[in-house]
Amino acid sequence: MPSTYAIGDVQGCFDDLLRLLEKLDFDPETDRLWFTGDLVNKGPNSLELLRFVRGLGTAAISVLGNHDLHLLAVAAGAVRIRKKDTISEILDAPDCEELLFWLRHQPLLHHSESLGFTMIHAGLPPQWDLEKAQQCARELETVLQNFGYEDLFLHLKGDGPLSWREDLAGWDRLRFITNCFTQLRWCDPSGRIDFLGKRRRVSAKKKRSQPWFEIPGRASKSLRVLFGHWAKLAILPTATRGAAGVIPLDTGCANGGRFTAFRLEDWRYFRLKCKNKSVPWRSLAMHEPNLQSND
Repeated sequence: MPSTYAIGDVQGCFDDLLRLLEKLDFDPETDRLWFTGDLVNKGPNSLELLRFVRGLGTAAISVLGNHDLHLLAVAAGAVRIRKKDTISEILDAPDCEELLFWLRHQPLLHHSESLGFTMIHAGLPPQWDLEKAQQCARELETVLQNFGYEDLFLHLKGDGPLSWREDLAGWDRLRFITNCFTQLRWCDPSGRIDFLGKRRRVSAKKKRSQPWFEIPGRASKSLRVLFGHWAKLAILPTATRGAAGVIPLDTGCANGGRFTAFRLEDWRYFRLKCKNKSVPWRSLAMHEPNLQSND
């Protein structure tokens, strides 16, 4: 029976991904992979990872994460590459332009009505239901996928605005949308984003920052949301998170943690201890024909 696997942040750990796919007995002819974003950076082999996922064609879909956008911003000349980045091999590759074109055409949100799951990289502000989240995702995707997209990265610097308003416009609106889909972890009950994540009380109002999915009455409460970006969250499902309808999947592969896959059809978890290094892999040849045929 075909299976759909949602996989937490890969971050360039290509060899670990291949080990996980072998454990899953993944068949690209029938099975499907959903990636929670951050395909690149930190790990040792972002270039081959991008080539592989792109080569899977319709067998894989990935939402965009903050590290993916960082790669695009560096390539656009909007920010400088950092010492800890592991994306230089992508920028120097002969197929760099094709890979970046494919990457910026990936969505910010993926929703399957038939499977009953929604996937994002980071979080949703409490005011957004599915329709509003899809609308905001399309707004940002339209900019990323069209001529002059480089300008976006020049205007993403800075944290504000921190709260959603329907009348937000221009770069302020796109900056807020970007921060939610790729950075959001904590916010207060009004939806004000807290990038520090210290659950601090806010002045005399005594509003305490909470994980975005624990905000009472959030409009996305009815959704079952798959997301990454938050490796410190415990991966084991709890009654609280089950009630909240969220499935966190980032378990810190690039930091020596584990790789986690979640099968949507039966809610089963699969985990693999990460080696977090590039090693000769005996199954690599098994995947190469699919790379060629689907590219």
